[in-house]
Amino acid sequence: MATAKKKAPAKPKNAARKTAPKKSARKSPARKPVAAKVTVAPAVARANEALDKLNKAIESEKKSLATARKKVETLRKKAQKSKSKMDKRAAKAASAASAKVSARVKALRERAASAKKRAAETAAHAKAKAAKIAAQEKVTAHKAELALKAEADKAMALAKHAEKWVKARVKADTKKLAALEKQLVSKLAKAERKLEARARAAAKKAMAAEKKAEARIKAALKKASGKTTAKPKAKAKPKAKAKPKVKAKAKPKVKAKAKAKAKVKAK
Repeated sequence: MATAKKKAPAKPKNAARKTAPKKSARKSPARKPVAAKVTVAPAVARANEALDKLNKAIESEKKSLATARKKVETLRKKAQKSKSKMDKRAAKAASAASAKVSARVKALRERAASAKKRAAETAAHAKAKAAKIAAQEKVTAHKAELALKAEADKAMALAKHAEKWVKARVKADTKKLAALEKQLVSKLAKAERKLEARARAAAKKAMAAEKKAEARIKAALKKASGKTTAKPKAKAKPKAKAKPKVKAKAKPKVKAKAKAKAKVKAK
C-alpha cells in the first residue's frame, strides 16, 4: 500500500517582513553642573601651603614621638629588669630623645597655630578685597546701564521736544502765512478797486467826450442845414414896380433838422 506523501505547508503569499527593531534614541548623559572656579589670592595660597607643610611635619613628628615613647618604655622595662647602668643610660638617652621630639612637635604646633591664624587673616583680607572689587565692578556695570538708559531717555525726550517744537512751528508758520495771504488779498482787492475806478473814470470821460463830439456834430449839422435851406436872394429888378418882401417859410428848416438827426443815428 503506497503511503501518501506529506505536502509541505504552503507559504503565505504576503509574508510579513520582519521589521528591524527601532533603535531607541540614546539619551545623552546628564551633565554634572560645573562648579564655578574660585580664584584664590596668591597670598592666601602661600599661607595655606605653609600651613599644610606644617601639618604634615607635625604628623611626621607625632609618629616619631610615638616610636620614641615606645622605645623609652621598652628600655625602662629592660633597665628595671636588668638594673644595669648601660640599660639605664640607654633608657635615659631614649627619654631625652623623646623629650626633644615632643618639644619639636610642640614648636611645630605653635607655628601651625600662628600659620593658621595668618592664613585666616590673609583669607579675610583677600575676601574683603574681592568683595570691594566686586562692588566696584557692580557699580561700574550699574553706571554703564544708567548711562545707556540716560541716553535712551534723552533721545525720547529730544524726540518729544522736537515733535512739540515742530507742531508749534507749523502752527506759527500757518498763522504767518494766513496773515500774509490776507494782506496780499487786501492789496490785490485795493488794486482791483483802483483799476475799476480808473476804468469807470475813463468810461465816464469817454462818454463825456462822445457827448461833446455828438453835440459838436449836431451843431455843425444844424449850421450846415441852416445854410442849405436858406433861399438865395432875388436879383434886383428894375424899380418899376415895388413889391412887398415875403418872409421865408419855416417848414424846410424842420426837414433839415430831421435829416441831421437821421445822419447822427446812422453813424
